[in-house]
Amino acid sequence: MNQALLVIDAQQELIDGSDKERSVFNKATLLDNINSVVKKALVSESLVVFIRDKDVAEGKGQGFEVHQDIDIPRESKVFDKQATNSFYGTSLLGFLQDNKVEHVVIMGCKTEQCVDTAVKTATVSGFDVTLVGDGHSTTDSAILTAEQIISHYNDILHAHYNVDHFSMVRNANEDLFQPIHNDYR
Repeated sequence: MNQALLVIDAQQELIDGSDKERSVFNKATLLDNINSVVKKALVSESLVVFIRDKDVAEGKGQGFEVHQDIDIPRESKVFDKQATNSFYGTSLLGFLQDNKVEHVVIMGCKTEQCVDTAVKTATVSGFDVTLVGDGHSTTDSAILTAEQIISHYNDILHAHYNVDHFSMVRNANEDLFQPIHNDYR
């Protein structure tokens, strides 16, 4: 089975924060878990894809780049997007289809925006999804803490389905590239 790791918006300014935005919750753990899962993806011979949001740091400079503490494999693919949805206006879907990907592992930022949208769009687009429950993060909202937002989305996205395809939430220490979706069909 062909698989891909999608690391969404793990950009310097989004993770570390800026004059206008706070850093994401539990950023050191997030960065460690991204690096751990990237290694697992390489071992399993899965594709590694980074998505960058052009709204971060106005789409330029160090703040726009994938966070400096993330080990980016040479063979990884990078897509830049202008919308919350990683699939909208990019060639991501075609790339995954051309590579006959059936299962995607998703992690990154921000939980309630780009991560949520990617999980749901991927299931509609014909992929089984594993969301890394301790591999996505966000900042506090006006009414919820980042920790509450992450917990809420882990709960609602676990077993989210679109008839044929669905998402599972698992943690970074699990064998993420051994999908368990068929155990629940």
